[in-house]
Amino acid sequence: MLVWERPEPPSRPALAPLSRDRIVRTAIELADADGLDAVSLRKIATALDVGPMRLYGYIDSKEELLDLMVDAAHAEIRPAGEGWRETLRSFAEAMRRTVQEHEWLAELLGGRPRLGPQTMASAEAVMAELNDLGVDAIMPVVAAVNAYTIGAVRREIAERRAERATGMDERRWQAEFGPYLTRAFASGKLPTLATVVRDAAHLDADETFRIGLDCLLDGIEARVSR
Repeated sequence: MLVWERPEPPSRPALAPLSRDRIVRTAIELADADGLDAVSLRKIATALDVGPMRLYGYIDSKEELLDLMVDAAHAEIRPAGEGWRETLRSFAEAMRRTVQEHEWLAELLGGRPRLGPQTMASAEAVMAELNDLGVDAIMPVVAAVNAYTIGAVRREIAERRAERATGMDERRWQAEFGPYLTRAFASGKLPTLATVVRDAAHLDADETFRIGLDCLLDGIEARVSR
């Protein structure tokens, strides 16, 4: 029986109150503060002031715990608006916003789907607005938006972590590598790259994400129209 369906142990009044939800919320708090490396059943037990062995009545393994954490985060990923385009846009924006708030989630998205109740409710809310695309198109379209969003937000999180690790923000990084790029461009071997770096608008992460998503949705719309 999967963890989503497995009943919790009966409550024991003599002991500190415990539930699967409390365990998961505590794990998320630890991960939000210090990353996934900070999440262990021992640390969760310490935070909840219970014995570690009590947790195994609720969760069999750390893998189950990670599944529950991802599913809990999906409660924050809900689309809004009407029509397939606005639904997909709001879904992508909600996913990006949730990963920005829970950086550890970037490491766990993708791969085989975690089929918890919140994850499936999120998928249902999206797919219910995509009926006009035709049943065969729904999965590829959702997969494309998922892939774009996960890739974009992972890059943003990686850059954020690099800035924290090095103490070097984007402006300082540009100043550090500027002279090298100037010498590389002076060789004349990279004319297109040089033009883009020097002359193109340098957009922030929000604008870059929005324009990239627009390009993807425009492509979906063109395919649907055909």
